[in-house]
Amino acid sequence: MDVLSDVVAILRTGRPRSARVAFAAPWAQEFAPVPGAAGFQVILRGSCWLVPPAGPPVPLAEGDVLFRPHGRGHVLADHPDSRPLGPACDALGPYPARSVVDVAEPAVVTLCGAYELDPARTHPLLHDLPEVVHLPGERSELRACVDLLAAELDRPRLGTDAIVPALLDTLLLLILRACLDTAVADTPARGWSAALSDPVVATAIQAVHRSPQTQWTVAGLAAEAGLSRAPFAARFARLVGQPPLRYLTCWRMTLAAGLLRDGDAPLAEIAATVGYGSEFAFAAAFKRQFGAAPGRWRRTA
Repeated sequence: MDVLSDVVAILRTGRPRSARVAFAAPWAQEFAPVPGAAGFQVILRGSCWLVPPAGPPVPLAEGDVLFRPHGRGHVLADHPDSRPLGPACDALGPYPARSVVDVAEPAVVTLCGAYELDPARTHPLLHDLPEVVHLPGERSELRACVDLLAAELDRPRLGTDAIVPALLDTLLLLILRACLDTAVADTPARGWSAALSDPVVATAIQAVHRSPQTQWTVAGLAAEAGLSRAPFAARFARLVGQPPLRYLTCWRMTLAAGLLRDGDAPLAEIAATVGYGSEFAFAAAFKRQFGAAPGRWRRTA
């Protein structure tokens, strides 16, 4: 089981948005916060600055990827001292989109966009990421994906409506993979990057994702991972930030929320799918996490 792909598939909702945007100097553009979304910017041509709400400005070079996993607002500008003259940009429509700003000789061209994430289906993997992730442009797989996206957005053709969302999903996975790889290199002690790189803990997490309906115990997960119970439990909690069975319950509830929101399966069927022997036990666990019974949550989701 590919845990990263599994998490993204559950968290993603709606359709990703993207547009190619051109700017001529002098310029500064504010990008509004996007609640329940993760935003990205890719510098296709030229260089500019990220001016965050707090902290020092960040220089961005051609090919750089900027990822904001928590949807906070920010400013891009030709100079740290430039100030936006107009309202925040929130006009990114559904793909395919042409340039939001059309200029004859742009100094900077960016690819900007957002992924919708269901706030009810949270996962600590994304929570571990910083406010701003800056990935230099020399990563070849990222650059290849970005080049394909830019070409499709700049000149839509037959098949573009299918190609663009697939490329946007690919870009998100490549960004997250790079985030995890970078975190392992910089801070290998704990967190999801370390957990997925640890053979013992990763094996247990994969078992939970592969078979959430199994009546797992700490001893059972420890045996799956090839370690005795006490050392396994301590290692899992240290890296993941919560005990094994708490993570199991959280993941089951995340899956259940997706099934409730996206389908019409009976509650008893959903309960069995996520490992509960009775609808009552499932409803009690769901209400503890989401503050509402499954049926009521489904009606309001």
